[in-house]
Amino acid sequence: MAHLLISAAHKSSGKTTITVGLAAALGGRGLRMQTFKKGPDYIDPMWLARASGRPCYNLDFNTQSEAEIGALFARHVRGADLALIEGNKGLHDGVDPEGGDSTAALAKLLRAPVLLVVDAQGITRGVAPLVLGCQVFDRDVSIGAVILNRVASARHEDKLRRALERYTDVPVIGAIARDPALVVRERHLGLTTPDETSALAEMIDRLRQAMENGVDLDRVIELARTAPAASGWPVPADDSASIGKTDVRIAVARDTAFGFYYPDDLETLQQAGAELVFFNSLCDTRLPPADGMFIGGGFPETQMPMLAANRELRAHILRSAQQGLPIYAECGGLMYLSRSIAWGDRVHEMVGFIPADTVMHATPQGRGLVVLEETGALPWPADARPAAADRARIPAHEFHHAALERLDPSTRFAYRILRGRGIDGRHDGIVRGNVVASFSHLRSTERSGRWARRFVAFVRACKSAAQSRSA
Repeated sequence: MAHLLISAAHKSSGKTTITVGLAAALGGRGLRMQTFKKGPDYIDPMWLARASGRPCYNLDFNTQSEAEIGALFARHVRGADLALIEGNKGLHDGVDPEGGDSTAALAKLLRAPVLLVVDAQGITRGVAPLVLGCQVFDRDVSIGAVILNRVASARHEDKLRRALERYTDVPVIGAIARDPALVVRERHLGLTTPDETSALAEMIDRLRQAMENGVDLDRVIELARTAPAASGWPVPADDSASIGKTDVRIAVARDTAFGFYYPDDLETLQQAGAELVFFNSLCDTRLPPADGMFIGGGFPETQMPMLAANRELRAHILRSAQQGLPIYAECGGLMYLSRSIAWGDRVHEMVGFIPADTVMHATPQGRGLVVLEETGALPWPADARPAAADRARIPAHEFHHAALERLDPSTRFAYRILRGRGIDGRHDGIVRGNVVASFSHLRSTERSGRWARRFVAFVRACKSAAQSRSA
């Protein structure tokens, strides 16, 4: 299976635009592309999925074991011709001082050759020690080629190429000019999402053309084909991709306000017996008939006027929550369920089920990896299988500029915070009725307690109890 990993010496070097452009350009040659993103991330995978025409899957040392990463990778490269893995931060960056969670570690785990993106702004001959340093720091990482990004001119490119040819053995297989038209707009939580990008098709097409004009795509394919086959990873028996009989329906908010979902989490909900029915929080006036609801993260703050204007849906969700509908809400979903969202001098009413008000801040209120510990208040049934994770420590992640104010002091919490911020620095996961709402984003993996299966089991139990009462 041809695959390669795209990384850089440091973050914000243009990895995402390069990877999106390559996925589109190689797909344009008729190759079936599969993309992956290292680490916890929602927005970059949205762009990669749009460019490749297939879901992009996250490979994350924080929430997955090496065996889970390998099994997920091996399963989803089946049926594809070439896989691109986009790293996060710099090649050797990570929390672990030994580098065990770095992009370099992922490259070694998957035996993926590395295509190194070099941000060429303000550098000429110095590019050589930069690339050499990436090479010699860990000689078990195979840096197969370099793409020069944000090159100022033909003369600049020539200086960079000559320096690398003289001092290194890493070939340059592409150079992309500095061009504002190739930059995806950023904001307080990273890149704008594809759904919020005007002329999306034109943007991806510009990135495709830039790769076709500036990169030797034949050499990219040749490099990817030097990778060994993605085989030998054991797929756990409970990690099957098959979807069996469904006996509950879960409504899932999916629109420009809410879109932060891991595709494998949605697949796990289905594998556990849930039929997913999607709704638009901006224009649908009622929830679809469902036994439970999942509202993921996103940008409700940018869509406040439309969310507030949809009074019928807000009222329907409030009644449903009050009547015991099982709901799981993450970050943006928590904000939507609160009484209001305030951003600057603007304040808009929200659903009003969570007894608190959301206030947006100029700086992150919670950012990075999180470790949670269950308090005993989480209403979801425990995963009784022997392979279930030790839920004393649940790895997750958070990234929010929002904070809750005027929270009811009698509020119960599902989690204690061992690392991270959560709601108040000590707790996360508000529990009210059958609703669990948290700033932390979970991942349904063995290490993280398989929340999706537990939530479906809870929805099923609530449905059965309601049917018994009716009978």
